[in-house]
Amino acid sequence: MELRVIEKTDTELRIEIAGEDHTFMNVLKGVLLETDGVAAATYDMNPEQSGGQTEPVLTVKSDSDDPLDLLADAAGAITDRTGALRDAVQAA
Repeated sequence: MELRVIEKTDTELRIEIAGEDHTFMNVLKGVLLETDGVAAATYDMNPEQSGGQTEPVLTVKSDSDDPLDLLADAAGAITDRTGALRDAVQAA
Protein backbone atom coordinates (compact mmCIF):
# COMPACT_ATOMS: atom_id res chain seq x y z
CA MET A 1 0.00 0.00 0.00
CA GLU A 2 1.38 3.35 -1.03
CA LEU A 3 -0.02 6.67 0.19
CA ARG A 4 0.32 10.00 -1.56
CA VAL A 5 -1.10 13.16 -0.03
CA ILE A 6 -2.76 15.16 -2.77
CA GLU A 7 -4.01 18.05 -0.66
CA LYS A 8 -4.05 18.77 3.06
CA THR A 9 -5.42 21.63 5.09
CA ASP A 10 -6.17 21.93 8.80
CA THR A 11 -9.57 20.27 8.33
CA GLU A 12 -9.44 18.44 4.99
CA LEU A 13 -7.31 15.68 3.51
CA ARG A 14 -7.22 14.17 0.02
CA ILE A 15 -4.95 11.15 -0.16
CA GLU A 16 -4.34 8.51 -2.84
CA ILE A 17 -4.21 4.95 -1.53
CA ALA A 18 -2.52 2.91 -4.24
CA GLY A 19 -3.28 -0.75 -4.72
CA GLU A 20 -6.58 -0.87 -2.87
CA ASP A 21 -10.07 -1.62 -4.15
CA HIS A 22 -13.67 -0.97 -3.12
CA THR A 23 -13.56 -3.69 -0.44
CA PHE A 24 -10.88 -1.97 1.61
CA MET A 25 -12.00 1.56 0.83
CA ASN A 26 -15.57 0.89 1.97
CA VAL A 27 -14.32 -0.48 5.30
CA LEU A 28 -12.02 2.50 5.78
CA LYS A 29 -14.73 4.99 4.86
CA GLY A 30 -17.21 3.31 7.20
CA VAL A 31 -14.84 3.39 10.17
CA LEU A 32 -13.93 7.00 9.44
CA LEU A 33 -17.60 7.96 9.51
CA GLU A 34 -17.86 6.38 12.98
CA THR A 35 -14.80 8.30 14.22
CA ASP A 36 -15.44 11.30 16.48
CA GLY A 37 -14.38 14.51 14.79
CA VAL A 38 -14.97 13.33 11.21
CA ALA A 39 -17.52 15.52 9.44
CA ALA A 40 -17.37 13.62 6.12
CA ALA A 41 -15.47 10.79 4.49
CA THR A 42 -15.71 9.56 0.94
CA TYR A 43 -13.58 8.04 -1.78
CA ASP A 44 -13.49 8.05 -5.55
CA MET A 45 -11.95 5.39 -7.78
CA ASN A 46 -11.87 7.63 -10.84
CA PRO A 47 -11.57 11.20 -9.57
CA GLU A 48 -10.62 12.78 -12.87
CA GLN A 49 -13.35 10.99 -14.88
CA SER A 50 -10.65 10.13 -17.37
CA GLY A 51 -12.37 6.99 -18.55
CA GLY A 52 -9.62 4.80 -17.12
CA GLN A 53 -9.20 3.22 -13.73
CA THR A 54 -7.18 5.25 -11.26
CA GLU A 55 -6.05 4.59 -7.73
CA PRO A 56 -8.65 5.42 -5.06
CA VAL A 57 -8.59 8.91 -3.59
CA LEU A 58 -9.90 9.27 -0.05
CA THR A 59 -11.28 12.59 1.17
CA VAL A 60 -11.64 13.23 4.90
CA LYS A 61 -13.17 16.41 6.31
CA SER A 62 -13.04 17.13 10.02
CA ASP A 63 -14.86 19.45 12.36
CA SER A 64 -11.61 20.79 13.79
CA ASP A 65 -9.15 17.90 14.24
CA ASP A 66 -6.21 17.12 11.99
CA PRO A 67 -7.67 14.79 9.34
CA LEU A 68 -4.42 12.81 9.11
CA ASP A 69 -4.69 12.03 12.83
CA LEU A 70 -8.31 10.94 12.30
CA LEU A 71 -7.19 8.64 9.48
CA ALA A 72 -4.59 7.10 11.80
CA ASP A 73 -7.28 6.61 14.48
CA ALA A 74 -9.55 4.88 11.96
CA ALA A 75 -6.70 2.60 10.82
CA GLY A 76 -6.09 1.65 14.45
CA ALA A 77 -9.79 0.89 14.93
CA ILE A 78 -9.74 -1.42 11.89
CA THR A 79 -6.72 -3.23 13.34
CA ASP A 80 -8.50 -3.64 16.69
CA ARG A 81 -11.65 -4.99 15.04
CA THR A 82 -9.84 -7.49 12.87
CA GLY A 83 -7.82 -8.63 15.89
CA ALA A 84 -11.04 -9.18 17.86
CA LEU A 85 -12.51 -11.15 14.96
CA ARG A 86 -9.37 -13.29 14.71
CA ASP A 87 -9.50 -14.00 18.45
CA ALA A 88 -13.20 -14.93 18.28
CA VAL A 89 -12.61 -17.27 15.34
CA GLN A 90 -9.71 -18.98 17.10
CA ALA A 91 -11.84 -19.42 20.23
CA ALA A 92 -14.75 -20.94 18.29
